[in-house]
Amino acid sequence: MSASPPGLHAADADAQALAPFTTWPDGPGGVALSQFQVAGMHCAACSGLIEAALLKLPGVADASVNAASARLALRWWPAQVALADVLAALQAAGYRATPDVAAPARELRRQERRQALWRLFVAGFLMMQVMMLATPAYVAEAGELSADLDRLLRWGSWVLTLPVMAFAAGPFFSGAWRQLKAGQLGMDVPVTLGIAVTFVASTGALFDPGGPLGHEVYFDSLTMFVALLLLARWFELGARHRAADALEAVAGSLPMTAERLNDDGSSERVPPEALRVGERIRVAAGEAFAADGCVLSGQGFVNEALLTGESAPVAKAVGDAVVAGSINVDGSLVVAVQRVGADTTAQGIVRLMQQAQSQRPSANGILDRVAAGFTAVVLLLALGAGIAWWWIDPSRAVAVAVAVLIVTCPCALTLAAPAAWLTAGGALARRGLLLADLSALERLCAVDTVVFDKTGTLSEDRLQLRRHWAVDADADALLAGARSLAALSRHPHARALADGIVGNWTDVRELPGRGVQARDAAGKLWRLGAPAWVSQEPDPAARLAFGCGDCTLWLDLAEAPRADAAEAVAALRTQGRRVRLLSGDQPAAVARMAAALDIAHWRAGATPESKLAAVRDWQAAGERVLMVGDGINDAPVLAAADVRIAMGQGAMLARSAADALLLSNRLMAVPQALTLARKTRRVLRQNLAWAALYNLACVPLALAGLLPPLAAGIGMAASSLFVVLNAQRLNR
Repeated sequence: MSASPPGLHAADADAQALAPFTTWPDGPGGVALSQFQVAGMHCAACSGLIEAALLKLPGVADASVNAASARLALRWWPAQVALADVLAALQAAGYRATPDVAAPARELRRQERRQALWRLFVAGFLMMQVMMLATPAYVAEAGELSADLDRLLRWGSWVLTLPVMAFAAGPFFSGAWRQLKAGQLGMDVPVTLGIAVTFVASTGALFDPGGPLGHEVYFDSLTMFVALLLLARWFELGARHRAADALEAVAGSLPMTAERLNDDGSSERVPPEALRVGERIRVAAGEAFAADGCVLSGQGFVNEALLTGESAPVAKAVGDAVVAGSINVDGSLVVAVQRVGADTTAQGIVRLMQQAQSQRPSANGILDRVAAGFTAVVLLLALGAGIAWWWIDPSRAVAVAVAVLIVTCPCALTLAAPAAWLTAGGALARRGLLLADLSALERLCAVDTVVFDKTGTLSEDRLQLRRHWAVDADADALLAGARSLAALSRHPHARALADGIVGNWTDVRELPGRGVQARDAAGKLWRLGAPAWVSQEPDPAARLAFGCGDCTLWLDLAEAPRADAAEAVAALRTQGRRVRLLSGDQPAAVARMAAALDIAHWRAGATPESKLAAVRDWQAAGERVLMVGDGINDAPVLAAADVRIAMGQGAMLARSAADALLLSNRLMAVPQALTLARKTRRVLRQNLAWAALYNLACVPLALAGLLPPLAAGIGMAASSLFVVLNAQRLNR
């Protein structure tokens, strides 16, 4: 049994020790929900193997593994089973895991990435060498290649293939062994079967050219097959690791230190982990809040857009609540700490996202669904052919059985999905949509509902002047003055109004939570800011005001829809899909955006929990949901959606939960992705149909003893080439 991390054995497993990766739904000492990062997963079948291994432990209530994110959610009783036993059970099943805290998981991913790269390098480099040694046999005319030289080249190919079999192909053999031990037939089983039979048949032909295995060798096809499969897995591994890195970056995004105020009037910088409920902290302008709390003194504006979806900075004064992770835009605030660490709002959202991300998809990929039947049919055909030919001509029985196994090697079947997905992923990348999970293309085909967030998704991430008005005054002349004064402020409202022209202002002062004031050339005092600060009778329809006491200009700032938002919504509706708007912003702002884009179904004031509940309700009603968002508050609902797209400039946590990143911020890429996904599914089905037709044509010939192993090897390579070339049509 492996040694457990310090302080994590059942004997001393308490809430404080498990806190970095564990929650306690019923309170400390009861059932725990822990998150782990798992290394060594290669396909969806691994999820079932891990879950089965853990459920055998007496203190484990439930285990759920998400194959896409390689994340394990474990419900267990630490008082009944040691964490060391959990990790040992995973290791015995062939996997490694670490609690989902940043440093150990990052090191685990680094080791996994390095080992995968070495496997790919060995397979790719040796494949090229084997190809060079095999070329003379293909291009030489009859009699040009002497028997001794031909045999020497074959021996060289065999020697170079050994490291590929012993090291590079290791994940396929280990994966197949785990699946067989668990009584499952995943895609690793037929792949391993094809690799092993090809190598054994080629080795037998090399050592005994006149023996029952014939004289043809296929080391070049074998090494090429392994290299292509490892390349596809390298891309999948990279996408999963980028998502995990992004999640950890956000989970640790709180400030490194906070200014704690002591009772004697002094202050000190301490890490956020050292803060306790009831203590006081001071947050200067430009700093992030290290804990949830309540404002004791000071006033200013706080940017909570990435947490709440609110488009504008929120004014904070004494008694107002603030949340960890939000940014103090201006002013200095003294805050009483109310929640710290895992209890903060931001970390609660992280937990929601992790839990949603740990849930297993409702269906596995198309290849996993056909793997078991394919393997069973291949084995039965080869066994039947060998037995039949043993009675007909015993000297040919082994050769015929080997020919059947080689001709049915699942090269085309295994490459069908990666070839189509990688090509489609490249086509989408050129449109500005970067896929983090290539298998999302399959799920995109089933989408019938597209849900958009508002702020930063359907709208630009800046405000614009929607209208302005004044009573008994020249509104346009006042607007010019307001713009020139706004150029002297750094507040987001002022930046949206400023036009870059600075007027002749003196005695400029910016008051946190109120606005900016200055005197004109005549010495008159003008104010730009909160309507209640500028005028004693504020207009409720205005978000901003500019005036000097005897005249007032009212301004309404609003978000601007993205340039192609209306076109994208119309295209989605033309495709027959429902379009919904789900936002945490104010009802008036959401209603304006919905009206501008002709979206009938919208909901405002949604919290992360209510967003998650809404999506799950729609899914329970049979809808397949594509979610497009950008804020931290969108991360849980992104993780729970059937397919998720995050805006490229959005919060890191939202991007980590997404299947794709919209780097171009062009919303038309969403309906284009849905269209391309259907084309990709057609190409994938064509590739699978080709693999089936190839087998239907060649297997009878192999069974009849009319297909020599050389022809079987050529057919295997030709089918793989067809699959790759057919997938290239998606680039059009």
